[in-house]
Amino acid sequence: MKDVLMILTMLMSFAGHTVEDKYEFSSQERAATFKELTHELRCPKCQNQNIADSDAIVAKDLRDKVVTLVHEGKTKEEVIDYMIDRYGYFVHYQPPVTPATIILWVLPIFIVVVGFGFIVFRQKKASRKQVWDANDEAKLTKLIAQYQHKEQQ
Repeated sequence: MKDVLMILTMLMSFAGHTVEDKYEFSSQERAATFKELTHELRCPKCQNQNIADSDAIVAKDLRDKVVTLVHEGKTKEEVIDYMIDRYGYFVHYQPPVTPATIILWVLPIFIVVVGFGFIVFRQKKASRKQVWDANDEAKLTKLIAQYQHKEQQ
C-alpha cells in the first residue's frame, strides 16, 4: 500500500511539471487567430509538426512572435507573410502555386506517360518483327538439314 501511494505521488508530481504556454489576449477573436496560426504554421526544426504541438525552442520562439504580431493587430495573412519572409515557404503548410511547384507536380506525371508510351511503342514494333513467313521456314529447314548432316559425319 505504501508503494502504491509513493507511485501515485510521483505520477502527480510529474503531471505538475508539464509546462504549457499560457497567453493572454484582449479578445476572443485574437485568441482564435493565434490558435489558427499556430496550427497552420510548421516548425522549421520538427519537419511535420506545427508550432502549437512542437516542444522545440524555435517553435516556442515562433509562438511568441505570433503572439506579439497578433497583439499588434496584424491580420492572419500579415503574420503568415511575415513568417514566410523570414523562414521561407516551408513554414506554411499551404505553399502558394508557383511555376516551380507546378513543374514538381506535372513532371512526374509527364515522365510516367512518356515511359508508358515508350513501352507501348516498343511492344508494337517488336510484335511486327516477329511475323513467321515461308522464307523463315526454308531457312530453318536448311539449318536443321545442315546440323543433321554434321552429326552423321
